Amino acid sequence: MTLLTDESQADIVGQTPRRRRADAQRSEDALLEAAKSVFATTGVDAPVREIATKAGVGIATLYRRFPKRSDLIAAVFRREVDACAIAADALAESQEPVPALMEWLLHYTRFLATKQGLAAALHSGDPAFASLPNYFRSRFEPALTMLLAAAADAGEIRNDVGAYDLLRAIGNLSVTSGEDGAAHTKRMVMLLLDGLRYKTDARAPCARPGTQRSL
Repeated sequence: MTLLTDESQADIVGQTPRRRRADAQRSEDALLEAAKSVFATTGVDAPVREIATKAGVGIATLYRRFPKRSDLIAAVFRREVDACAIAADALAESQEPVPALMEWLLHYTRFLATKQGLAAALHSGDPAFASLPNYFRSRFEPALTMLLAAAADAGEIRNDVGAYDLLRAIGNLSVTSGEDGAAHTKRMVMLLLDGLRYKTDARAPCARPGTQRSL
């Protein structure tokens, strides 16, 4: 029998928790990605076993991490909000102000399109969803404010349109149906962007965050 030295025993003790955390994180990521896909095609009432199977984990793993369906829905929503908000920074670094703004607004419409199936759940009154509207705003409003400010500083758009007003406007435009829904939304967003370019010499200050009601 091979004896373990004190050093190798310490390595095992030190590494096992890290491995377990890494495995747990991989399982959670797989579950969230699978849930995102299943929710988009089947709806938030899809059987959780279908999600677990798609993620390649056991049903017990799903319930251990997300005891209630609403916990899973909320986690998917937050993950997608984070990804969309983070995209603003990447676009700001890689593109000129107006193209960055345009690409992010289209990214935002795609986010809204894939989350339309969650609307009923998010307004169901379940406590798990209570903080999500504020979370939505706290992540998206700063991201869009940054992109708008950069384009306004470059003299390419007007500076009197608040980020929250624009988020709400695009949210309303994104409630579409039919095969041309996505194309229609894109055309309307392009019209909004043209409107932002109108009277770029406007001197009114941008609307301050926190002055509108939350979503």
